Amino acid sequence: MTVVPKTTILSFPDPDSITIAMSQTSVSSSTAAAAKPTPVPPHHHEINIQKEKKGHKHEDEEQDGGDFPQPKLRLEIRDLNHPGAAKFLASVNAGTVTSAAVSNVQRLLYRSLADPGTNMPPTRSVTLVLRDMDGVAYTTGTELDDDHKEIHFSLRYINNIHPPSRLTDEITGVLTHELVHCYQWNAQRTCPGGLIEGIADWVRLRCDLSPPHWKRETEGAWDKGYQHTAYFLDFLEHRFGKGTVRRINEKLRCERYTAEEFWTSLLGHSVEKLYQDYVEKSE
Repeated sequence: MTVVPKTTILSFPDPDSITIAMSQTSVSSSTAAAAKPTPVPPHHHEINIQKEKKGHKHEDEEQDGGDFPQPKLRLEIRDLNHPGAAKFLASVNAGTVTSAAVSNVQRLLYRSLADPGTNMPPTRSVTLVLRDMDGVAYTTGTELDDDHKEIHFSLRYINNIHPPSRLTDEITGVLTHELVHCYQWNAQRTCPGGLIEGIADWVRLRCDLSPPHWKRETEGAWDKGYQHTAYFLDFLEHRFGKGTVRRINEKLRCERYTAEEFWTSLLGHSVEKLYQDYVEKSE
């Protein structure tokens, strides 16, 4: 159940479609809806890995995206007196940063609405909730339905970002990661958590928002998650061609996850073989 107190809301007219809400308490729960399967488009032939300059976009990537429906965006600050709130408001324009991050997520996970292979979740609104809590951030559906999302972001974490020069990039990076969870598929909740988090960090990586401590390392299983899996996915994106992670995401929409069938039918190899190739290329 969700407990929502009386809330002060400041609404801004379109085209921004941004609402700022400030309240004291709220409890949310998440739900998920299954999608009707459709065929997965055929995969590309393998291509050679090419190094890219930071921030460089492929020519065809620049032609992707656009005209995606934009969700209603809301900001809810639970404690304006928290030092993390002041740092957040001084470091980013919440509307501009969140809107740009939504567009980046849509561009990287989906081609365009004109493409019949594009099947994007119907996310109607995203509320960013800044509150004092443990951890970093998490995303959930709302009591209304799963088309309305909430991203809970820790004011305590924001306050402890060091050095201060990292505030803007770190806030943007975390928001980008969490927004992926508003737009990715999860194989009807059977997808390994490490792959879910790896796709989110892969988008963050492709947006040039990786923090300084991230590095390409191969110790541990492929689905260890987060940046560990993100770099593996980036290897696959280069090896099999642009759009590979999109195709992974689309296949997660179409069917329940079984490792052997999933990877072999999509990329022609088991995930163990693919990860072994990645490890060998990384040494």
